[in-house]
Amino acid sequence: MTAELIQLVHKLGQPQVLVVGDLMLDRYVWGNAERISQEAPVVLLRADRREERLGGASSVATLLRALGARVMIAGVVGEDRDGQRVMQLLDELEIDHAAVLVDSSRPTTVKERYVGRAQQRHPQQMLRVDYESRESISQALEQQLREVLRPRIRKADIILVSDYDKGVCTPSLLSWLIAEARVSQRRILADPIRCKSTAENHVYEKYRGCTALTPNRLEASLATGLPTETTAQALAAAEKLLTWLELEACVVTLDKDGMALAHRDGHRLHFPTRPRQVYDITGAGDMVLCMLGLALAAGADYPEAIRLANVAGGLEVEKIGVAPVSRDEILRDLAEAESFIKTCHRSTRASSLPVQKVVPRQELAEIVCRCRQLGYRIVFTNGCFDLLHLGHIRCLEEAKSQGDILIVGLNSDTSVRKLKGSGRPVQSCDARAAILAALEMVDYVVVFDEPTPLELIQLIRPDVLVKGGDYQLHEVVGADFVQSYGGRVHLAKYHAGFSTSSLLRQLSSVPIGQAA
Repeated sequence: MTAELIQLVHKLGQPQVLVVGDLMLDRYVWGNAERISQEAPVVLLRADRREERLGGASSVATLLRALGARVMIAGVVGEDRDGQRVMQLLDELEIDHAAVLVDSSRPTTVKERYVGRAQQRHPQQMLRVDYESRESISQALEQQLREVLRPRIRKADIILVSDYDKGVCTPSLLSWLIAEARVSQRRILADPIRCKSTAENHVYEKYRGCTALTPNRLEASLATGLPTETTAQALAAAEKLLTWLELEACVVTLDKDGMALAHRDGHRLHFPTRPRQVYDITGAGDMVLCMLGLALAAGADYPEAIRLANVAGGLEVEKIGVAPVSRDEILRDLAEAESFIKTCHRSTRASSLPVQKVVPRQELAEIVCRCRQLGYRIVFTNGCFDLLHLGHIRCLEEAKSQGDILIVGLNSDTSVRKLKGSGRPVQSCDARAAILAALEMVDYVVVFDEPTPLELIQLIRPDVLVKGGDYQLHEVVGADFVQSYGGRVHLAKYHAGFSTSSLLRQLSSVPIGQAA
């Protein structure tokens, strides 16, 4: 799957993206936190550097430019020096800001952060001071925005709404924008505001009809009134937003737990992410919105776009403030992940077999943990696989298509005898494991002695549990457990006419001389 993401990055192209929302200026004051002030019990920051960056919707535009997109931005700034600075920075980045209007009645939104270093070590944000107005823009200014937006909607490949509740994204403007986007057959993705409480979740009505919404865990909880501590809960919240707001998709970002997707087509998927050294979460939501939009505009489907957004968002939190992430950085990160997985395969110790894919249960748990940290989806299936036939092959191919790492649980000889009788298995466990391990679609094989693979499933906690289509959902061992944490059960297509028992019956009816 990493190789596919690398290919996707190379195919992103230069989509034309329209960003609509609240423009801001992020100002940083850096220095060494040397001691406690004599005037008050506060840290004394000895400033040595001042920096200004684009924030809010303009940070989304900045991140998109760093990712190679062509960007148009629409919004409002004040008639002040900070507004002029925003325009200057947009010019420097070659971002089309002809749809950014000046409002003399409000200040440009500025977020001023003070960042201190203790003994010249890693910097940490100490304080933030905001200069802003949260009043909605006037009807006259909104009408001007509509006029400058209309031709840009038709030019855009995708539209991103960056709503920070600073007055630009009014219900009437968004309703008009969503309707215009539909007429022009343009997707429109929105990063929503945070409700002050569940009782005020009616503000989310303004997003009705968007293509997709990207709330974070807390925003989704406040908007729906549902808990979102677990993946299963987050998926339920995503589904509620999907239905309520008539979306194509809802993607809930879950910080260290990755993202949860509810799609109109019925898919409910969890996408884990690998742990990162988090220095600053500022801009992570913006980066997710950017990468999702850019990937979808380039023709990716939601699962591909979300996996790429997981990577980009992870790289963003490793930086201080809203700092751009380039395609080269993403490619390097993906290449390192791919290298790790290959090394993991090569270094895996085998059991008694000379096949490195066959691993003992204890070692498999460690491998699964490391693969999951890289954001790989784990797929599990199981069986006796006594005489491998076409039905097995098709089922394993379909299982592999459901994720990144396919683990096959193999019944031991003792387990097979308990299930099939004293005459089985025909082939020893070592032989069956070696044959499975030789298949390209199989990543790991693990042998179990129990009558069912339930203990193994509980150990692995697969993202997808696959069983043959000759089973009903209620018959699949471990189905309830996997679904309890947001995992998915997939019933592979049933291929009639192929079974080990029928093969054995056919072989028993063939004379030995003829068979030879």
